[in-house]
Amino acid sequence: MDSAVSEKSIIALDRWLQSPAGAYVRAWEQACLDELTADIFGFNAVQIGVPQIDALAANRMPNKWQAATRTSTASELSIAAGGKQIAVALDFAELPFASQSLDLVVLPHVLEFAAEPHQVLREVERVLIPEGQLIICGFNPASMWGVRQGMGRITSSAYLPTAGEFISLPRLKDWLKLLNLGATRSHFGCYAPPFRTTQWLNRFDFVEGAGQRWWPYLGAVYIVHAIKRVKGMNIIGPAWNKKPGKAPKAVPATNRNERNK
Repeated sequence: MDSAVSEKSIIALDRWLQSPAGAYVRAWEQACLDELTADIFGFNAVQIGVPQIDALAANRMPNKWQAATRTSTASELSIAAGGKQIAVALDFAELPFASQSLDLVVLPHVLEFAAEPHQVLREVERVLIPEGQLIICGFNPASMWGVRQGMGRITSSAYLPTAGEFISLPRLKDWLKLLNLGATRSHFGCYAPPFRTTQWLNRFDFVEGAGQRWWPYLGAVYIVHAIKRVKGMNIIGPAWNKKPGKAPKAVPATNRNERNK
């Protein structure tokens, strides 16, 4: 996707998040993100995209920012979830942060709607400190919602925003591994069938528990937690001579009196 298409798709996602299905997803992701970020410590954390979710609400770092795209509307740049102000307007592929300066980055549904998702990940890897943490939210193509989306493309009645290129979890983990971002935990949720009304989505609340137990990898949404791994350095010093020294030979002592005779 080029940048113009990417911006349109992000706007389409913002509108979809206001729908009953979008509210259902936001509620699950907010609860999961609160649990994940509560015990992540450091100094600087950034949430990029989807201001309708406050991914850092439960985090206790002293410096937290929410960021949106430069071409977002004035209302999107001014108000985020919970009435908080958007702090940074940026290009996802060129983050305005110094290298190794952030302890935590959260990407809620950014990679699926970015023009260059690989470049976004490379930028995130650059700005994260060693052992810095990354959290990614995405739609799972291997779910009932993913199947419904595929059928909708054929019948022109898509359930999710059509411009998004949804990424499977194994594929995403391969991308992360190439950048030394090791995925540590994965969470799946939103197992209800792809209904369009709040009433029917609420009727299938019981499916959440059953899905977690019986088909955990088929949730409509996943959240991946990854850590930036840095290989240990080998200190190279002078080539010291490690050959064991020879023990001095014993010299027999003579009696002085005997030498004077």
